[in-house]
Amino acid sequence: MQRYNVDGLNFDFSDNWQVSQYDVWSFYRNQVSRMWNGIKALDLLAVAPNKTAWLIEVKDYRQQQRTKPSELGDEVAHKVFDTLAALIPAKNCANDAGEQQIARAVTLARSLRVVLHLEQPAKHSKLRPIAINPADVKQKIRQLLKPVDAHPLVVSKANLGALEWCVS
Repeated sequence: MQRYNVDGLNFDFSDNWQVSQYDVWSFYRNQVSRMWNGIKALDLLAVAPNKTAWLIEVKDYRQQQRTKPSELGDEVAHKVFDTLAALIPAKNCANDAGEQQIARAVTLARSLRVVLHLEQPAKHSKLRPIAINPADVKQKIRQLLKPVDAHPLVVSKANLGALEWCVS
């Protein structure tokens, strides 16, 4: 089992998956992000044994409230676009062999899937209301990323659906 901690959440994948925390890659941090201001990165890249690549962004608002929930779909789309653009040079130019391998696996995948893992406060209050409607964010991501994934997912620990990884 492979475990990745993102924003305090543990993501567990089977050993037959290829998984990496893209936003900590040296290629991203030392080369891509320095090209110009505003380049963003997804949290996780995962390639399933069936050659489906999963582009995963994680947001946990249980402790810290989001200030502008209406921009979340745009933010996720921006990160997907920037990450995909960086994977082409990473597969050939990254100094780390593991980063090159994951970049190759994603670029050679049979399909791309986009997932926003969104955690919000379980107990609603006037101070911490549910500010983000997952259906609205999903619709926005779908509109912006239809050529990449016409059926993006917005999930949480309580609602992973048929996804093949666990979150704790």
